[in-house]
Amino acid sequence: MFMKRKRRAFAAIPAAAAGLLLVLAGCVAAPSDQTASTPESPGTLVVGMTTVDIPNLDTGLSLNQGAEGMRFVGLSLYDGLTKWDLSDGGSLPTVVPGLAESWEANDDATEWTFFLREGVSFTDGTPWNAEAAAFNINRYVDEESPQYFPELNATAGIYVGGMVRAEVVDDMTIKILARGPQAALPESLATIPMGSPSAIEELGNEGFAAAPVGTGPFVFERMSRGQELVLTANEGHWNGAPEVETLILRPLPDATSRVAALRSGEVDWIESPTPDDVVALSGAGFQAYTNTYDHAWVWMFDTTKGPLADPLVRQAANYAIDRESLAETILQGTAEPLRQLAPKGNFSYRDSNDVYGYDPEKAQELLAEAGYPEGFSMALSYPTAGSGNMQPQAMNEALQRDLAAVGIEVELEPVEWATMISSHHAGKIPGDADAINFAVSFDPPTFWRIFLGPGSPINLAKYDNSEVVSLVDQAELTLDQDGRGDIYASVAELVTADAPWLFVVSDLNSRVVAPHVKGFVQPQSWFVDLTTVSVE
Repeated sequence: MFMKRKRRAFAAIPAAAAGLLLVLAGCVAAPSDQTASTPESPGTLVVGMTTVDIPNLDTGLSLNQGAEGMRFVGLSLYDGLTKWDLSDGGSLPTVVPGLAESWEANDDATEWTFFLREGVSFTDGTPWNAEAAAFNINRYVDEESPQYFPELNATAGIYVGGMVRAEVVDDMTIKILARGPQAALPESLATIPMGSPSAIEELGNEGFAAAPVGTGPFVFERMSRGQELVLTANEGHWNGAPEVETLILRPLPDATSRVAALRSGEVDWIESPTPDDVVALSGAGFQAYTNTYDHAWVWMFDTTKGPLADPLVRQAANYAIDRESLAETILQGTAEPLRQLAPKGNFSYRDSNDVYGYDPEKAQELLAEAGYPEGFSMALSYPTAGSGNMQPQAMNEALQRDLAAVGIEVELEPVEWATMISSHHAGKIPGDADAINFAVSFDPPTFWRIFLGPGSPINLAKYDNSEVVSLVDQAELTLDQDGRGDIYASVAELVTADAPWLFVVSDLNSRVVAPHVKGFVQPQSWFVDLTTVSVE
């Protein structure tokens, strides 16, 4: 146990029961010179990302390229107070100590005390202590502090929602104050990276983004914007040095280009290959991985607009789509149908909430009952690429056909990923369309309120259900994760019935790596642990 118990006692967050999911792994065929190439430099791992550019290098601003930015940049250069244990692909990750060794909450979870890890320094020599921790937290959240950075708050705000400020208790202890109960705060803090206060103050915000300094497992070496980011192993990392000496990250937003780069040996690892290529690459000796995780690929309907204001219409749309065909044919098993709000990779998933199957006749009946027997027209804004978005054009064209079959005519409006994510975080649907296609998660649990709470700018559906709000309030008071999961399962039941979103599929986090890449564990998470990976 790592949590000190003073006021309200509770245990480390336990793993929720997870269904068995696939790690497809493995060298399906022996590699040869004509298939998987050998690395140019053993000890160097080169990753082909789906991002359109190198993510911002300043702590939480790495989210400017979505969760993939945090996955490869934010959690490589930096550490958080807590971290996800990603060592077991067979269960949902749990939160374990990071730059904090233990923590405790008051009775209503509005104040959290964190006891910090001793003997840690940033890679510029700045000591890690309570002053450094409070500096970082307040840079995210406290508008009254001199280091507050509005751009950081705007980009990472969905992760820091609810925190007010951090206060120094003693040299190695801080207290974080929240606006209201935050029972899941340790989970949120796993993706709040901490930068060197000395470097930030000396270089300023822009300068720090060009020369970042953290405590993380990797250290910034150099960057060519739009081309590659080079990181080297932090040999003095508090949790041990990574296995690879050099990590190179390259933005390759085109899936065909990523596959070609893997085949040629230009990269050792690619994210989100096209489903057709996964089969071919596996047969050529590459290692293909999938696993369930907390991912929902959805359309968010503007529930205040025209026909979409009627729950019957939204339910009709959910019955009109063939999720199984989409997952099995277009996506070739790299996704699973999403028949409710909660993905299977979330601790709130209950199969009793799986409501929507493919039933076009029922869809037409619901449309007629709602007063739209001839259907209606709508517009969808969707991203052309980006973190978690899978194969958006092919998928949306398939959904367009399914919906047209029951009378719902959808105009597809593609939007470049950087524009899409900026609009999303600003609470806007690009082009004032009737719906937005986006990949979402309920990890950390603060996302339940952010995506579903009335008044939240990220609640693009403009969904408003007082019973849901009451349950979320209750969940945020519940320190036990299993109890919290039961409450969120009730939320999922209500939201699934109201259908403010079109629930489509959950990604299985497909990635393919070269056969000379060893030691990788495919977790049930958006994030990965690169420290165990080696290149032979």
